[in-house]
This record gives sequence, structure tokens and C-alpha cells, in this order.
Amino acid sequence: MIDVRRLGLVSYADGLELQRALVDDRKAGRIPDTLLLLQHPHVLTIGVKKDGRRHILAAPETLKARGVEVFETGRGGDVTYHGPGQLVGYPILDLNPNRRDVHKYVRDLEAVMIGVCAGYGLTADRVKGMSGAWIGDAKIGAIGVRISRWVTSHGFAFNVTTDLDFFNLIVPCGIADKAVTSLASQLGRPIPMAEVEDAFTRHLSAVFANPPQ
Repeated sequence: MIDVRRLGLVSYADGLELQRALVDDRKAGRIPDTLLLLQHPHVLTIGVKKDGRRHILAAPETLKARGVEVFETGRGGDVTYHGPGQLVGYPILDLNPNRRDVHKYVRDLEAVMIGVCAGYGLTADRVKGMSGAWIGDAKIGAIGVRISRWVTSHGFAFNVTTDLDFFNLIVPCGIADKAVTSLASQLGRPIPMAEVEDAFTRHLSAVFANPPQ
């Protein structure tokens, strides 16, 4: 059973601090597997790939004028954008003893996002050599994870009603020749965030309730 916490809008700094505390609690067995669902104010986050900062296209003064913060973080991946209308999921899961496979964990997160899209009648898939969920050549969901002693943190970012113009401030995930999309732009209508949170709760619980293949 996964404990799901819906937190609303949370600053990126507060989200990092909460994850650190929960990872310690999970390692110590004080909490069960936990999923944080939230949104962040406008922020660019840089993963551990060395070129991440070079993939920020906007000047510092432009970022400041648009209210966009920049954080370096310990997750995998390159640079990405988080903001209102984007559902961010931070699974704090203990992969011991039977799920100790980083690539399988990432594939499982992709399966969750692909399943959510299917529930809205959209065909999402993987793109060879890249992480995340894609509709055609456009990424709808990004993944960047951190694993410490097989306890996970960070996770996925799924565009629901995200203002996609903010992705023009960066080379998203360091991939210059691909687009980004959102659930709302694909469906042509606004989608309630609570409804999407329900879908992610169902799909993630189902994927991680099953024994690993």
C-alpha cells in the first residue's frame, strides 16, 4: 500500500527538504512507501548531467522578470521546467529486495504515465534512448530520479495544463529536436488537476503492487 500525499503548490526548496526527510524516514522504516503529488512555482531544475546549465537559453534577467528560479539538484537528467499546471510526482519507495533495478524503475514510471494517457484516449509511448512518455515526437512527461540505498526520490513531471511557453527558456532535457506537449493541448480542453492526481494514484499503485517481471 502506498501512502499518497496531495500537497498542492509547494516551493521547490521545500519539496527538496521534505523529500530528504522522508527518504531518511523510509530507510529507517518509520513510514511506508509514499507518493508526493504536487505542483511547483516556476522553476528550472538542473540534474547531474554536466551540460545542464548550458541548456538554459534565457538570460538571468529574463528569468528574474518572469519569476523563474533556478536550482541545481541531485536527480538524474538534464535541465527541465516545473510550474503551475504540471503534476510533479515524488515517489519515496524502498526498492529492496526485489526491485533493485534502476532501469526497470524508470520503465515502471514511464508505464504509469503511458497508462494515464491511455485513460484519456491518448496513445503515449517510449522513445528509444530517451526517458519519459511521448505522444509522437512531443514529450508529455519527464523523469529524473535519485536512488540512495535503494530508496527513491525525485520522480516524474507530467504536463496537464502547463504553460508550454516556459519550455522555450531551455533546451528541455537537453533534447533540441523534440517538442513538448500537455494533456490539455492534446485534448483541447482544461483538465482538473485532482482528476489527474486520481489517475496517477491508481496507475502507480497498480504498477508497484505487482511483483517485478
